[in-house]
Formats: sequence, C-alpha cells, structure tokens
Amino acid sequence: MGRSNIDFLTREEFSNLSLHEKNAYLQELADTYADATKQEKVVLTKEALSRLRRFYSRRSLADLKLEKMKDKGMAAVMSRLANAVHQGMLENILNSEIPPSSTKRLPPIDDEQMMFFVPNIHDAPIKDDVNLMDVAPFSLSKAKREGVIKYDLKDCSITVTGSAETGMANAYDYDVFLNMVSHLAEQMRIFKRDKKKGLNPSLPPKMYQPTATQILKFCRREDGGRQYEQLEKALDRLQSTNIKIVNFRPDARRETETFSLIQRYKVLSRTANDKIERVLIEIPEWVYDGIVHEKNASSILTLNPDYFLLKKSTARFVYRLARKAAGQSEAHYKVSDLHMRSGTKSSFWQFERKIKELVADAASDPLPDYNLRLSKGRDGSILHISRRKLPCPEEGDAPGVGQYDLIEA
Repeated sequence: MGRSNIDFLTREEFSNLSLHEKNAYLQELADTYADATKQEKVVLTKEALSRLRRFYSRRSLADLKLEKMKDKGMAAVMSRLANAVHQGMLENILNSEIPPSSTKRLPPIDDEQMMFFVPNIHDAPIKDDVNLMDVAPFSLSKAKREGVIKYDLKDCSITVTGSAETGMANAYDYDVFLNMVSHLAEQMRIFKRDKKKGLNPSLPPKMYQPTATQILKFCRREDGGRQYEQLEKALDRLQSTNIKIVNFRPDARRETETFSLIQRYKVLSRTANDKIERVLIEIPEWVYDGIVHEKNASSILTLNPDYFLLKKSTARFVYRLARKAAGQSEAHYKVSDLHMRSGTKSSFWQFERKIKELVADAASDPLPDYNLRLSKGRDGSILHISRRKLPCPEEGDAPGVGQYDLIEA
C-alpha cells in the first residue's frame, strides 16, 4: 500500500472544519481504511457521520452508541474505523506504509457499552495469578496438545499436563480463567468495602454462575454461535489441565500441590439451539485462598484490557511475563530463556523468528503498556521489555489504550 494523500487531523484541526468539510474528511478516512484493510467501501449515512463527528472531537468510543443503531452493517463499519483511530492504527496507515494492526484484533461492536446488570463481571479489572506468570500455564498452539510441559525455574519446578481426550488449555482458553479470577477479585473488593462500612458481608462463594454472554463480553469477544461452541470446549480443556508446583525453598509462597485451572463446571442451561447459556464454575482452592484468605496482598496482578485483543499467543505470553517481571519498570530475558518458559513445541529458531516478528510489529503497533527491543548478547539475542509512560488523558477521554491504570491487587 502506498502513502496516502490525506493527513490525519488533530481534534483542534478537525473542529475548525465546516460541517461539510468534516463529513467529507470522515468519508475519506473511511475509504482509506477500507482500501488499507481490503474491505468494501461504504458510503456513511447522516446518522453515522453525526456520531463519528462527535467521536472524533472527543475520542470517546461511548459517543458512538452503536448498540442503538438499527443498521448493524453500518455500526460494524463505524466500530472498525473508530477503533482504528482510537488505537492509533489509522494514523500509521495515513502517514506511512505500515499496515493496520498486526498484533491486536478489533474489539466487538458493543465493546464500550457497560452491561449494567453485571457490572461486577464486565467492568472488573482483569486479574491474573502472579504465581503462574513466570511461565505459560497453557499451550501456545490452538492445535490439540497432549502430554506434559515442564518448567525448571530457580525456585521451583512447574509441570503442566493435559488429558488425552481434550488436550491442555491454550492461551485463548485462559481468558475464561482470567474472567473467573477477576470476578472473585471484584467480589472480594466489594466484601472489604462493605466491611469497612461496618456492614456484615459474607465472603464470596466458591461457586461462580455466569452466563456465556457475560464471559464472552468480559473477554471482548463477539457474541456469536461459534463463540459459544468454543467456550464449552475451552471449559473442558481448562478442567482437564493440571498444574503441579514443587518448591525448592521452604519459605516460598507456592505450595507443593497439583491443581486444575478450574475445579469443575456444569452447564446449568442451554438455548433452544443447544448452545451453552449459563454455567456453574467451581473456583479451585488455590485460586480462592490466594485472593480471599491471603493475609497480605492478594497473589494477583491487574492486566490491561487490551490483553484480550492480542491476536498471537506469543504476544500474550510475552505480555504476561512483562507484567510480572517488568511491572512499572523494565526486564530483560535471553530469547533462549523465553523459549524454555513458553513451553512451545516449536524449535528455538522458529520461536526466535516469532519473537523478532513480534518486536518488529510492536514498533508500529505496540504491545499494551510495554515497549520491546532486541539486542545481541554473548549467548544469543536478548529481549528488553520496558514500561511505556502513559500519556495524560485529555478532558472528555474515555479510558482506553495506554490509559489503563495497572494497579497491583
């Protein structure tokens, strides 16, 4: 794709345009994005232009109010265009020969709309168990994987096994685990808040009963039939994936035990089309104890919501490692060490190529929160991970990419 002849306007520049000029500019943006992503061009309606003008001036995706649009096709076009602007992808398209996002997929159309009846699920910060963030507790491949992954670290040994029938959970199945952990963390936050108020709240239950729609929305996925089928298969793999941690230090927090990513699950109801509708998930003791009964800080860290939009499992693995090791500063890993921690069946050279591709993609389409850089060391390539400084949001901005506060639980 060649360089575009349209400039990406700032909010101030856009506000100085006449109504006719604003509409023409937005239509040209839509056409340029369609060309870049090899999609069919669509003439924006008056309603679409009105909502996009408001969005462009404020950069708040909530201003689009896509759920109120009757024309779902137009809503989908607006969602793709607005998210390209919001994530800084469109500016790259207009000002360079860099293609649209290679690391992140676009979020669902109604992604910014709050589910008022389940705020504790959809709006809870995304949490991950810190004890599993040193490695990939899942397969990096979507293909069925049986057998064992073993990680020998300095202070412990971690073994991940999957059943012969379902195989082990993959990086995308793990989204459901994050939903469960985040729900429990949010319930514990509410418990502590009510206790400070002098109330007499009960501890969160070990049984979690979400609908499939609630899980999919939390994981920023489309609400379609195929997603429901994948969700049920993910629950099967999560239940059959067992992890064993053996500590080498007697004072370590991690205990020597074997546990599954979810204790068990039960489908409580199905739709008329036999799709999973509501499920019961039993939270494992190790997760429950780490969040509810931990005397000090809970053993979880908050993740950026854009984690769910990362396309590649290698990117998800690196982001989780960055969140644990780099935190608010930086960390450095030999690529050979990353290869070991990933548990991948790929050869080292194949894995190293994927890391190089990730770093190259991240130069124009950054990983959430962190910058990546490769250098040559005496024993091979080294990946440098550094926390990116957050820009100060302007008045009227909704929380978005680069503005999500990473707060340790």
